[in-house]
Amino acid sequence: MSSRRVAVRRSGIHGKGVFAAMPLAKGERIIEYKGERISWKEALRRHPHNPDEPNHTFYFALENGKVIDGKVDGNSARYINHSCAPNCEAEEKEGRVFIHALRAIKEDEELYYDYGLVIDGRITKKLKKEYECRCGAKKCRGTMLALKKKK
Repeated sequence: MSSRRVAVRRSGIHGKGVFAAMPLAKGERIIEYKGERISWKEALRRHPHNPDEPNHTFYFALENGKVIDGKVDGNSARYINHSCAPNCEAEEKEGRVFIHALRAIKEDEELYYDYGLVIDGRITKKLKKEYECRCGAKKCRGTMLALKKKK
């Protein structure tokens, strides 16, 4: 997986974004989300990364209860923005997170995946505003939050 397949540039959605440096095929593994593996306790201690944007982090929650902090030892995957109509998805495999293309992606197209930030309880107007989505998709949820799925 060469990092030359993607490039980090200014995004129209938020801050920096990751763009395809060449055409990418549907199903292609594009990049691994890298960073320091820490506990949630440590993640909360470090939070917020930027007091001016307290809800913006480079954390990626793992199934084993750990967190990848992309701000420490991270790579360009940390700059992939959220969209309610993503062209990529994140898949965890044996404690590692890989970003795959959901469809063919053209050169210079920005990469997105649905963050689906899961919370317990209701998504209030205040929370929705704090985690506002700016993706501009036709079926935008208006938030990066998602309700916890019932088992």
